[in-house]
Amino acid sequence: MLVLGYVRVSTEEQAREGVSLEAQEARIRAYCVAHDLELARVESDAGESAKDLRRPAWLRVRGALRRGEVEGVVFVKLDRLSRSTRDVIGLIDASGREGWSLHSIAESLDTSSAMGRFFVRMLANLAELERDQVSERVSAALGYLRDEGKRISGRPPFGYRFEGGELVEVACEQVVLARLVSMREGGQSLRAIAAALNGAGELHPRTGRVWRFQTVAKILATASRRAG
Repeated sequence: MLVLGYVRVSTEEQAREGVSLEAQEARIRAYCVAHDLELARVESDAGESAKDLRRPAWLRVRGALRRGEVEGVVFVKLDRLSRSTRDVIGLIDASGREGWSLHSIAESLDTSSAMGRFFVRMLANLAELERDQVSERVSAALGYLRDEGKRISGRPPFGYRFEGGELVEVACEQVVLARLVSMREGGQSLRAIAAALNGAGELHPRTGRVWRFQTVAKILATASRRAG
């Protein structure tokens, strides 16, 4: 079977042990020897994210597979190909229609068989579940820190400053914040509030710039979340 190898690293992964392009290529070549596969060449995406499949080297691989120039593609791990369950399942379906196979070394998967295709789908779904759970935990933690007034970014909300990791009120900004809230509760639109402040010659106390309705909206939204 004639196959292509595919390797990828994102920028932050390039120095990580076992993830380098050279390490991936060495494992692919060893796998091909062990499984009696003829390796045509190895395509490499350096500094490319796995957020989607629009990557130069992968597009070359995909074209060769679609045209029937090779019968499969070998890669070290499923996440080298994509971290999107939808993308992986789409490729599995395409491989069945077009007559080529995916070989993932770390997971010992070969989609030339029905069982192999099943396990790739299962692993892709498990990986997506794990990412979603991590995202939920991070969101919950950040929400707790916001509720406790803890520092979670380099920029404090309008009306406050950071002091020792805690939020402390800034008097001049609190006065403006109270006015914004009062005007909004009085029924004025965001554009009207910004126009009123600019008309009175009052610049944004933090940036020294004129007011924009988008800025007013952001400040009021943050204040509403904190109040809630």
